[in-house]
Amino acid sequence: MVRYTSAHMTGGAAAGAGWTAAHRRRRTGRAGALGAAALALALPLAACSAGGGSEAPTGGSSSSAAGPAPSPSQAPTVDPAAYRHALTGALRPLDSALRTVDGAREGGALDKALDSAAGKAETAAEALETVAAPDNARSGTSQLATALRALGQDLRSARGSGGRCASSPRVELDTAHGPQSVKEAARALKALGYDTSLRLPRTERARHRRLANGTFVRDGSRGGLGRLTVNNGTSSDAVVTLTRGTRTAFSLYVRKGAKATVRSVNSGAYTVYFTTGEDWNGGKRSFTRGCSFEKFDDKANFRTVRVSGGTQYTVLTFTLNKVFGGNASTSTVPPGAFPS
Repeated sequence: MVRYTSAHMTGGAAAGAGWTAAHRRRRTGRAGALGAAALALALPLAACSAGGGSEAPTGGSSSSAAGPAPSPSQAPTVDPAAYRHALTGALRPLDSALRTVDGAREGGALDKALDSAAGKAETAAEALETVAAPDNARSGTSQLATALRALGQDLRSARGSGGRCASSPRVELDTAHGPQSVKEAARALKALGYDTSLRLPRTERARHRRLANGTFVRDGSRGGLGRLTVNNGTSSDAVVTLTRGTRTAFSLYVRKGAKATVRSVNSGAYTVYFTTGEDWNGGKRSFTRGCSFEKFDDKANFRTVRVSGGTQYTVLTFTLNKVFGGNASTSTVPPGAFPS
């Protein structure tokens, strides 16, 4: 809930009461057949004589015994050199695409490079899923193929939205699981003597940029007597923007848990917008994480008038935190429609 109150002052002395506002936040093994070899054992046969003695068969005595059956043949192991060649062939296009990502400038060029690298990662994964690997590298090859699929998804997800409240793709990749999984699978294969030769793109740590409390993000001409105080009781920094028609009068940065005052507000009816979040990007005039964009449904009216014995002017206080019983409604604003 957001509360702000207005009071009229005569001769600089504040008087009157005000109004309140509601703030709503916004993933085979191969079964080897064991051939059963039948061992044929030929037993010598002896003919019995009438006298009960044994009699050798006519033509002399002979005995025969079968020799040992041949053992089942085993498939020859995959030649490590052939596997290395296949591994390099599967990964070379991806490595080239990742290097392009590494050198691309943020914006359209980086987004295009990310899309291309994502496709190359998925193609490499498909190749590794069918490649013949030595026995000791089968598990690592499968692990790498799975990691490459995850990398492809992360590369696509990291693309910048081009709008407000968008972290840098390099920041998004810094906390993604795909690149880390690729590193782990590559280390496992390298320990067996198989080099993956993949250079993952550089990433950036999340930033926490903030302006000083009370800084004007934008300030127009002010010459009235009106006064605005913003008390930010939320858990995020905020920027409050007042507009008249399509023109921005001023935008004020207020840190969480702090308050700031704008003096000399001109008379007029203003639409009051506010955005909250983390990490202020001055170039986009927006936070990059945890953003919300809202406005009050009712306008804020400032008046400065001459009266007998002095001047009356408006004093408003906005309290940007939930207030029980607030009666001024707010609406969510599309990020692209938020005034800059």
